Amino acid sequence: MLEGLLGNINKERVLVYLVARGEGYPREIAAFFDAPLTPIQAQAEKLETAGVLCSRFVGRTRVFSLNPRCVYRDELRALIERIIEFYPETLRESLLENRRRPRKPDKPLQRRNSA
Repeated sequence: MLEGLLGNINKERVLVYLVARGEGYPREIAAFFDAPLTPIQAQAEKLETAGVLCSRFVGRTRVFSLNPRCVYRDELRALIERIIEFYPETLRESLLENRRRPRKPDKPLQRRNSA
């Protein structure tokens, strides 16, 4: 949806993923969108160079997030959140599901109420 505005679908994917989940690394983003890794890495680095993203290392993994010092961070976040509302429901739900650890083998699934 933002490809025309941002000029690149992979830039949109990086921003959407990071706004929805707070942080992420390129391989994780590429796997989520079933996209090639190299363009995702390139766009994340370009966005970091532009001051939109910042990164930190967790072990050997470079984790990206929105730069808290970016002057238009709140406006960008609001725009991306609005765009996410127009994503297909299944994609939106899986994007907003932010599970980082494996579930215990005997723990039952709990569904959230949509009110």
